[in-house]
Amino acid sequence: MNTTTVGWREWACLPELGIKAIKLKVDTGARTSALHAFEVSSFERDGREWVRFRIHPFQDSDEVRECEAPLLDRRVVSDSGGHREERPVIRTLLALGGRRWPVEVTLTDRETMKFRMLLGRTAMDQLVVHPQASFLLGGNERQP
Repeated sequence: MNTTTVGWREWACLPELGIKAIKLKVDTGARTSALHAFEVSSFERDGREWVRFRIHPFQDSDEVRECEAPLLDRRVVSDSGGHREERPVIRTLLALGGRRWPVEVTLTDRETMKFRMLLGRTAMDQLVVHPQASFLLGGNERQP
């Protein structure tokens, strides 16, 4: 098996959403990945339900990106505090360490959280986590 070792936090890219850099936390305790999103709304395109949302890709930055993606599902998710919330789910490409693969992510407001994205277990295909390491796959010139 061809595995990639990652640290507990890494820089990634979500090319289909136009996000060239986002700092994510590799969270083996989370089943599903989560992406920071606000002003989430749904609309129809070509007979299919889509979602439009805005994101601040960088912590403590006013930079805003508007994204659109087909809606895959809506799921009730429990956060680390046990609060249950219905969230929209999308599938998008994740680029990390020279690899690209589709991941399912829920959309939720993570404005007060340190990381704009959590990478959950179901998206960790062929990844090995080094829990004491950070940014093993390279940094980003725009590290906050």
